[in-house]
Amino acid sequence: MIGSICARLESHFASQGRSDKNAGVTGPMAGIRIIDVSEVISGPAATMVLADQGADVIKVESPRYGDESRQLVNYRDGMAALTLNTNQGKRSIGINLKDPAGLEVLLELVKTADVFVQNWRPGAAARLKVDEASLRAVKPDIIYASISGYGEDGPYAERRGYDPIFQSLTGYVAAQTNPEIPFPDVVRNTPIDMATSLYLAQAITAALLARERGADGQHLRLAMIDSGLSFFWPTGMMRQTFVGDQPQNFVVPGERYQVTDTADGKLVMWMSTSDQQRAALVAVGRADLANDPSQNGLAMLEPASVEARAVAMRDGCAAMSTKDLYARLVELEVPVAPVNTPADVIADPQVIHNNSVVEDEHPVYGRVRRVRPPVRFSGTQADTTAPAPLYGEQSMEILAELGFDETRCRALVEAGTIAVVQDPK
Repeated sequence: MIGSICARLESHFASQGRSDKNAGVTGPMAGIRIIDVSEVISGPAATMVLADQGADVIKVESPRYGDESRQLVNYRDGMAALTLNTNQGKRSIGINLKDPAGLEVLLELVKTADVFVQNWRPGAAARLKVDEASLRAVKPDIIYASISGYGEDGPYAERRGYDPIFQSLTGYVAAQTNPEIPFPDVVRNTPIDMATSLYLAQAITAALLARERGADGQHLRLAMIDSGLSFFWPTGMMRQTFVGDQPQNFVVPGERYQVTDTADGKLVMWMSTSDQQRAALVAVGRADLANDPSQNGLAMLEPASVEARAVAMRDGCAAMSTKDLYARLVELEVPVAPVNTPADVIADPQVIHNNSVVEDEHPVYGRVRRVRPPVRFSGTQADTTAPAPLYGEQSMEILAELGFDETRCRALVEAGTIAVVQDPK
């Protein structure tokens, strides 16, 4: 099986004129090597950002099954959708870090690296002997990045934490309350994980720049509860911004910040200015109210004016079809969007125009779809990276780069210290 899949992979990449998936890598992070032992989303998505910008990210995975995300939903031919969506552009090696021989392999990798990323609970890295001090002993200027749920100490430090838990702790759940459906709900994806990933990717880049300017290698510590709160704070915590009495003109934009029912569906509109609010009234046939003095200047903030506007919009939208209302609002330059399903998203005209979603062919798990990195560099744009690797897909390749001969490689595989790709078919 191993020989079969390796042959298929080699044939695939050779047909593209490459000896491996990362040959000829370009981009602003080209030449930077990152050792990533993190799992699921917060760490892997951060290092994927850097892989998309040209970094050589070596994904070190645990024995037997690899990254926990490989066992999650939407699984096909050896690849889970979540793994695919957070690991493109990386290379995978399976290492048993509890085996002294496996730890030796990792330390050899660290000697060649610029950055090390882990998202274990506090104390786990020290138990595995891959804490900051242990790695700095072999690579003094390494950038060591640790993601934790709550921080390295404190009352919650030892708890397990997942995205919905952090959403609840940092205000997201309470903020999802629709005035018409008065109970809170979670955001049904992973905003805290992704916020953590973006903060970490930026911090790694900043630490590398500081090192380039003469600073030592640093330890970057990031707690998910902190990144979640930071991400939420600018707009979600406006009522807590001023200490003491609140500003007299504080307004919660409930009338504008919700899904609106039409006669046959729903739209989302956001009227951030008085002109847009009046234009929306015109769109639903209430030019009379739009031109009323109650809908101009500070009078618009009076409770009676707000109520009149809200009722007019509710009734007017409910009387129009989604298609007609959408067209009218666009015509009057009121920000509006349909409630796109996931299938609608990839068919959206602007998404297609931007080439935001691309397709790839992998020789094992088939044709896949993924999103392009959103930032486009004018001078150092990286080539499109390869799809996410199978578990242990580059184990032998990476060992060879470290100078391990075939006999040593085979011995490590036979001992279960190193995992290599298995054919799921």
